[in-house]
Amino acid sequence: MLTTARGVVGAVLLIVVLAGAFLGPLLAPHAIDEPVGIPGSAPGGGTVLGTDFLGRDVLSRFLHGGSPLILVTLAALALTYSVGITVGIYTALATKRVDGLILRSVDLLLTFPPLLVLLVLVAGAGRGATVLVVGISLVLIPGVVRVVRTMALEVAHKGYVEAALARGESTVAILRREVLPNIVPGLVADAGARMLGAIFLSASMSFLGLAAAPPAANWALMIAENRTVLATNVWSVLAPACAIAALTVSVNLLGDACVHTRSSSKGR
Repeated sequence: MLTTARGVVGAVLLIVVLAGAFLGPLLAPHAIDEPVGIPGSAPGGGTVLGTDFLGRDVLSRFLHGGSPLILVTLAALALTYSVGITVGIYTALATKRVDGLILRSVDLLLTFPPLLVLLVLVAGAGRGATVLVVGISLVLIPGVVRVVRTMALEVAHKGYVEAALARGESTVAILRREVLPNIVPGLVADAGARMLGAIFLSASMSFLGLAAAPPAANWALMIAENRTVLATNVWSVLAPACAIAALTVSVNLLGDACVHTRSSSKGR
C-alpha cells in the first residue's frame, strides 16, 4: 500500500513538473531576455517572482527553463538505453572471449569521473545540447550495459529460451520475443536511478555554464546566474532549485515504486 502511494505521489508530481516545463513558455508574461525592472528586485511591481541579476522577469525565465533541462535528460536516456540494451544483450549471448573484452572496456570507462568526462568532451567539442547528450550517455552507458547483461544472462537460461533455440529460431527473433520483453520491468526500475544521474549531470553542467549559453533560460543556469542577487531576491534561486528538487523527488518515488513492484512480483 505504501509503495502504491509513493508511486501515485511520484506520478502526480512528475506530471505537474512536466506540464509546467512544457506548457510554461505559453504562459510566460515576458520574453526571456526582456529587462522589466531593477536587477535583483523582490516580487512586486508587476513581477510575481521579482527580477534576476540583469533585471529580467524571473517568472518568465522560470517558465521557459524547465524544458531544456528535461529534454536533454530524456534524449541522453534514450541514447543510453538504445546503446546499452544492444551491447548488453549481445555481450550476454556472445562467446566468453568477446564477453570478457567488452566487460573490460566497460570497466575501464567506469573508472573515469563523470564530470571529468563531460568537461573534457566540452573542451574538445564545444558546449551545446548535442554535446551534453552524448557526454551524459557516454557516462551512463557502461552501467546500463552491465545491468542489461546480468538480466539477459538470467533470462537466457530459462526453459522457453532453450526451447526457442531448439526450434531453430534466429538469435534476433529470440532477443526480440523472449529476452527483451522479460527484462523490460527491470529496465524500467533501473531507468529511474539513471534519470537521477542524468538530471544531476545536466544540471551540473548548466550550473557551470557549459551547457546552455546565455541568454537561454535553464533552471540550473538560473541558480548559477542569480547567486549574486540571492540576498535581495531569493526567489530567483529558490524557484528553479525547488523545480529541480521536485523533478528528482518524483523520479525517485516512481523508481522506488517500480523496484518494490518488481520485487513483489518475483516473490510470488
